[in-house]
Amino acid sequence: MNDDTQDEKLQKVLARAGLGSRREIEGWIGDGRVRVDGNVAGLGDRVTGAEHIAVDGQRVPRERLTGLRRKVIMYHKPVGEVTSRNDPEGRPTVFGNLPRLGQGRWINIGRLDLNTLGLLLFTNDGELANRLMHPKWELEREYACRLYGAVDQAVIDRLLAGVTLEDGDARFDSVEAVGGGGENVWYHVVVREGRQREVRRLWESQGVTVSRLIRVRYGPVRLPQDLPRGKVRFLEGEMLTRLCKAVDLDPDALISPAGEPGRRKAPQRSRKKQTRRR
Repeated sequence: MNDDTQDEKLQKVLARAGLGSRREIEGWIGDGRVRVDGNVAGLGDRVTGAEHIAVDGQRVPRERLTGLRRKVIMYHKPVGEVTSRNDPEGRPTVFGNLPRLGQGRWINIGRLDLNTLGLLLFTNDGELANRLMHPKWELEREYACRLYGAVDQAVIDRLLAGVTLEDGDARFDSVEAVGGGGENVWYHVVVREGRQREVRRLWESQGVTVSRLIRVRYGPVRLPQDLPRGKVRFLEGEMLTRLCKAVDLDPDALISPAGEPGRRKAPQRSRKKQTRRR
């Protein structure tokens, strides 16, 4: 290796190439699915990108490591779509409405469940996706919730202080009443994690049912009021800069391509046998 060649962690290089998030790729490495120059890779391995790198026996083409401009899109997810590339039940997926990329593939930044609508971000940069989802950065996720049930100050105080769910302690960072009447009222809440159904489960822990859930903000990015459901809009300019800087990435840096959707798929596993209240 030349002295001026910079090496990086293997999972970071593959994430930047768009094969998946760093967390996913770390799992592949741990399962022995990744080889570098013919040898089974380990989690501590570092590479320059000049090596022969293969996942599940399929070589990652070196041209995937050439620089591309980072792209991020906002998608207004409707109810009834799943956040996956393929669904065994044949339900529509969020990827069906996304624009094609000349190079690379779209990576979803977090998920929304079938009955949740609102803002879903996608990028062609695996490193950006990993950082935006990682708990280290504590990015705020804001949701509008239509509730059925009695919500008094004691309920709000408990949810701000924190309750214990089946997968650990959880809490809202903020709770704000925004309208409605009777037993169907609207609240905006903020969480800093992306745990499955966390917002719904927090309310349910207090005997309150969420009848409508909309993600309206992810980090500094807010769902545009004029973006129709099922449509996308590219994130550009100052807002893209703010999103990158929120996770300490250079907004002007080139990235690596992430594989073409529909042509190059991500490697598949072998079939081998308070804060303050507002």
